[in-house]
Amino acid sequence: MSESETPGAVDFEDCLGVLRVYKDGTVRRSSDASLFCTPVNDDGSVVWKDTIFDPQNDLHLRLYKPSSSSSSSSAAAAAKLPVVYNIHGGGFCLGSRTSPNCHNCCLRLSSILQAVVVSPDYRLAPEHRLPAAVDDGHAALKWLRDRAVAGDDTWLSDVADFGKVLVCGESAGGNIAHNLAVRLGSGSPELEPVRVKGYVLLAPFFGGTVRTKSEAEATKDQILNLDLVDWFFRHSVPIGDTSDHPLVNPFGPRSESLEALELDPMVVCCGGDDILVDRIRDYVERLEKLGKRVEYAEFEGEGHGFFVNNLDSEAVKSVMEMMKKLVNG
Repeated sequence: MSESETPGAVDFEDCLGVLRVYKDGTVRRSSDASLFCTPVNDDGSVVWKDTIFDPQNDLHLRLYKPSSSSSSSSAAAAAKLPVVYNIHGGGFCLGSRTSPNCHNCCLRLSSILQAVVVSPDYRLAPEHRLPAAVDDGHAALKWLRDRAVAGDDTWLSDVADFGKVLVCGESAGGNIAHNLAVRLGSGSPELEPVRVKGYVLLAPFFGGTVRTKSEAEATKDQILNLDLVDWFFRHSVPIGDTSDHPLVNPFGPRSESLEALELDPMVVCCGGDDILVDRIRDYVERLEKLGKRVEYAEFEGEGHGFFVNNLDSEAVKSVMEMMKKLVNG
């Protein structure tokens, strides 16, 4: 469709050239999302497949496992593998399990951690505003529970240790991981026999109407800048709401207290140059004051998205080690 043929063509909000929201409510997504066109690094050490988990909303997930686990003659096949449930980022508005950066990350997680990786899609805003993304993250975990009970997906159940599940999310995915931790509580009893051992929040995308120092001092050339933060929240929270929405600001003026809630252990990581770093530090400090089990790692010189955009960095290697310790602890 040409610009002149597009409804409201001169009256839209653009996001990185891949998403346009028109005043009449029309949403246009680019089929050539060059923002995510990084080379795929698939060396064959991991096999993967797609499957649907929510037919009603046409939502799929991608499953990964080390190639060695597919061979019955392999010694590795005798041992069940932990499960990493990995939720992609994108400000609730962009990304999917098929995005090259997400796909590369899952390949690496499966290979390095010797784990089964579950990478779900979720409905994106602004077509589907919060809480849709959190609800879909919950639905995919219930799909995993159902497969554990039924044992009807042998590709998965033959190798997965459903008693060792790590919920991991980057950026918006880290926000979803937090909200799943709150929704499920310690031990995730509703998911039995699936057992969540802990949560890894990688630069979780939290907000708030009061600016932090790192937000106020952020520059335009940061991969996640203040304009983009505001764009994502404006188009992902319920219409008429703000970035103090409880799903966005976990310690905001309308958020319920987490004091009495038992939570599984958390690892929270952030780059020192991330616009969100002050907000994430505050989140960790508040959890610590409430006596929650949380470990924080900050990586000097790293910006937002470092975990999926620079998989060979020392920071990513450190995060991988923290994940190994948490899922096997």
